[in-house]
Amino acid sequence: MALKRAPISLTIILIIGILVAGAPAFAQTGGRSANGDAKQSAPKVLLRSSLDPAYFQKEIAFVNYVQTEAEAQVLVEITSRKTDAGEEFSVSLTGQKEFAGINDVLKYTAAPNMTPDEAKPEVARLLKLGLLRYVSKTPIAGRINLAFMDQVKPTAVVDPWNFWVFSLSVDAFLNGEQSYKMRDIFGNFSASRVTPEWKLRFSVSGSSSKSTFSVGDYNYESTSESLNFNSLVVKSISDHWSIGASLGMSSSTYSNIKLIVAPSVAVEYDFFPYSESTKRQLRILYSLGVNFGRYRELTIYDKMKENHLRESLDVTLELKQPWGTISTSLDGSHYFYDLKKNRLSLNGELSVRIWKGLNFNFSGGGSRIHDQIFLTKGEATLEEVLLQRRQLETTYNYFFSVGLSFSFGSIYSNVVNPRFGSGSGTSISIQM
Repeated sequence: MALKRAPISLTIILIIGILVAGAPAFAQTGGRSANGDAKQSAPKVLLRSSLDPAYFQKEIAFVNYVQTEAEAQVLVEITSRKTDAGEEFSVSLTGQKEFAGINDVLKYTAAPNMTPDEAKPEVARLLKLGLLRYVSKTPIAGRINLAFMDQVKPTAVVDPWNFWVFSLSVDAFLNGEQSYKMRDIFGNFSASRVTPEWKLRFSVSGSSSKSTFSVGDYNYESTSESLNFNSLVVKSISDHWSIGASLGMSSSTYSNIKLIVAPSVAVEYDFFPYSESTKRQLRILYSLGVNFGRYRELTIYDKMKENHLRESLDVTLELKQPWGTISTSLDGSHYFYDLKKNRLSLNGELSVRIWKGLNFNFSGGGSRIHDQIFLTKGEATLEEVLLQRRQLETTYNYFFSVGLSFSFGSIYSNVVNPRFGSGSGTSISIQM
């Protein structure tokens, strides 16, 4: 009997030996694998993302995702912002507990014509790079393998346009009937170059409108023309300070302006570092300039030309969260020769993210106006009032807007510079 049992015992021993030798990943911990032990020691990450968080959790499996900030060792926030260049994504990493003080902000601007969904793989790659700092300090680092794609050199950018972006548009609108004809023509050209050190913007725009009315034997013709030039040059000084200069020129039949030339200089301070502009900004912009004015007709102050020193102060607060953006600005300005010739404006905007690039937008604002020194002397005719061919005196204006917007982004530059605002460069402007 003993001889018959021996082969069975030897077989069992051999099978167990083979299993143990072929599965070294199993530790003597009740069957739990070494892979599981390593994953358990991986950094605990709380992820907040304006893109689909589930996508990143699936693509990046070498960390542990938690639901509360108290559990997290690393806080990750992925946000995006619209700029002149397009959609910029920002990956902010903040270390907690044993990783306290290990923080980073990584940025990526999508390629031309790339939608947010198409940008997600590149954002995921950026997040992987950011998380490696934390992973390298844990046991799971031994299971991470890095590869260098030599054929891809993101820093070796060859730009034949030298980072200049140009835009040209011309629109014409015609309509009419037996007793009425109308023609509107609009044109705009702009050029900008944005780098971390400099922001340059130039724009020229013009419009021409003509309306003809026929009532019996009476024919009435109304025309309106305008031409504008704006330029802005901004130099980055530090992570909080910027200086700049602008030049504006304007001509308008509606505003009785033959030509206004308005050079100015300005300085801006951001209470938060510019590097945090994708999340928050609190900027104070002070500008000082001169308005050289020439008018088409005598003004209400019996002037055909005048030159005045002018200053303005603008305070802007902008907060960006995963759910959207809220911003508000307060702007005051006056002429030095008469402090009663002033203007105070308050504007606000709320944008709530509904789904990916779909946003609900609400904006509003108003101004208290006491600086219309260019108005034409004399009473306006009924036709000028009804057709809005002449600017009238007022002590205030206001506006409200509500709507939906959808953006999928067309990107022309990979640099974002929030200094002096992210708009069209009219933070320093002629106010009329």
